[in-house]
Amino acid sequence: MTHRHAQRLSRRTTLGLLFAAAAGVMAAGMPAAAQAQAKGELQVRIGYQKYGTLTLLKGRGTLEKRLAEQGVGVKWTEFPAGPVLLEGLNVGSIDFGTVGEAPPIFAQAAGANLVYVGNEPASPASEAIVVPKGSGLRTLADLKGKKIALNKGSNVHYLLLKALEKAGVAYADIQPVFLPPADARAAFERGSVDAWAIWDPFLAAAEKQLGARVLADGKGLVANYQFYLASRTYAEKNPEILRIVLDEVAKVDDWGRNNPDEVATILSAQTGLGKDVVALAASRYAYGVKPVSVDVIASQQRVADAFSGLKLIPKPIVVKDALLPARQLATSTK
Repeated sequence: MTHRHAQRLSRRTTLGLLFAAAAGVMAAGMPAAAQAQAKGELQVRIGYQKYGTLTLLKGRGTLEKRLAEQGVGVKWTEFPAGPVLLEGLNVGSIDFGTVGEAPPIFAQAAGANLVYVGNEPASPASEAIVVPKGSGLRTLADLKGKKIALNKGSNVHYLLLKALEKAGVAYADIQPVFLPPADARAAFERGSVDAWAIWDPFLAAAEKQLGARVLADGKGLVANYQFYLASRTYAEKNPEILRIVLDEVAKVDDWGRNNPDEVATILSAQTGLGKDVVALAASRYAYGVKPVSVDVIASQQRVADAFSGLKLIPKPIVVKDALLPARQLATSTK
């Protein structure tokens, strides 16, 4: 068996697991998307950010070609961060998107009707707490009493919690400054905050362009999974479309893993960032879309419990409630 053939078989196995349950919610004999609503007016509206496989997928254009054969259109909408992307999902402006660990927790606690449909492997080095190059802050313990910029409810919110916990600093003993990435960078540059918790490619840009120094990244603190989510209604009505989307994600993952220079070229064009910046960010990616396993759900529950314990979300949640009812979680990560 060739390596390429083995990759195809592995991808088929993974996608079969991803939507084994979704198939269960399809009515017997449900027509294909090509025969679906309004003769070609069906579409999938995808929310993406300036990172990861969805940005590559958009840049390559393969999803549009694949879905056009089924009479399905694709609409892309860029968001600055995960929390606002999931707000878009909740209000019905998009159907599918990718975010980090924390945004689905905040969204679920707020009553968003979303479902997890897959995730990329852990990528802890893709987020960090950085300080200006001339900063006197040298350890996580030095963050006590300091102003730290971050996007509220984003993946780095959980990174900050775990970093402070490791250092023995209470969350109440720092001054969080909640800003989206562009505003946070401006505050960081002018010195109105002492540190910045941020993710790639904004992290890579801060390192390359500003000389920002990493105080701590996610290694040993957090997993930093990237999750693919859909609105529950869309997932239940259109599992075959999501199956195709995730199959194309898997193909881009296979391609991206083996073509780092081409990845940097596409990401640079898609994000407007220099190739050196996106190459650094891409070097920290983790490729390989998988079904959401029992272990990953348990990890997400720990994230939820941490936010709940600090009263940062309005109520405790059960993460597994955000799965399709008929879903059978895969216990294997292969």
